[in-house]
Amino acid sequence: MTLNIVIGSYLEPGLVDLIAAYADEVRVHYRPDLLPVPRYLCDHSAPPRDLTPAQLGEWRSTAALADVFFDFDWLDPSSMPERCANLKWIQGTSAGIGGLMQRTGLDQSGIIATTAGGIHAVPLAEFALMGALYFVKGLPHLTKCKNEHHWQRYTTRQLRGMRALVVGLGGMGLQIVRQFSDQGVTVTGLGRTGGVYEIEGLNALIDRSRLDEVLVDTDILILSCPLTNETEGMIGATQLDLLPSNAIVINVSRGQLVDQDALLQSLAKGRLGGACLDVFVEEPLPADSQFWDLENVIISPHSASTVQTENESLVQLFLENLKHWRSGEPMRNLYNPVVGY
Repeated sequence: MTLNIVIGSYLEPGLVDLIAAYADEVRVHYRPDLLPVPRYLCDHSAPPRDLTPAQLGEWRSTAALADVFFDFDWLDPSSMPERCANLKWIQGTSAGIGGLMQRTGLDQSGIIATTAGGIHAVPLAEFALMGALYFVKGLPHLTKCKNEHHWQRYTTRQLRGMRALVVGLGGMGLQIVRQFSDQGVTVTGLGRTGGVYEIEGLNALIDRSRLDEVLVDTDILILSCPLTNETEGMIGATQLDLLPSNAIVINVSRGQLVDQDALLQSLAKGRLGGACLDVFVEEPLPADSQFWDLENVIISPHSASTVQTENESLVQLFLENLKHWRSGEPMRNLYNPVVGY
């Protein structure tokens, strides 16, 4: 029986061929002429093309063939259950698909969905480490002195021996714990209540009930958890005020985890040492946002996870899951609609 796989965002031709070569019965439907044009390498959220009615009809006909979708349908994810009558599984290209699944109702559709969890873990952990070192080693000060052609010796801080709290201990959090532990940082991890974790380099494990208690002794707060009803707004003004003076906040998760106004106020007053932010509540970050003008803020346009080899990793994950799905074995990164990730 033919297995129809529809690819919903741009992939390099060689990677499409790799999917097509998986098995004789696999038929890949790939229409790059109808897909959104990537704005950068490995862009899976590009704006749609301005297609003619005929071209839109071609895409709808192509999408309707799907037994499996690689990425969500760019045209209208919410109508996938109706338009794709045979659709059984969607492989996402992002680790955080919970919001999309809930907004579109796909979480109640019965269609299997898997995330790209783990694919972006290493680059995000590297970004988090970079952000910490940027402030610990005084890069804003050095940049200011360089711009002013000013030579003055100064005292810096040492990352080794600092205390970090990593909120979220999935694939991303695991890599972040390892990166910071390797640098001699004392790492506490916040996981799910009742969760069992075996993570090398983790010095202590807490749940949400102890968050405020631990923040008092946290030099570096790193957010790497999914956005759910439980995590939205978990870092508010109260939590930020509990952090020691000169603490660093790093967010590689979702902007909605943090009260941005409270964070902005703490940074503007100089109470916090700095913030390294890959995500914001509103994206793109508005040009008039005060975050742009603060010297103690690193702004990344939600790109810390995107590396040049991302598509290769995504396809390898997809092929692994395709094998598991066809054989009835457990799939990697299976989305759980109950917990939202």
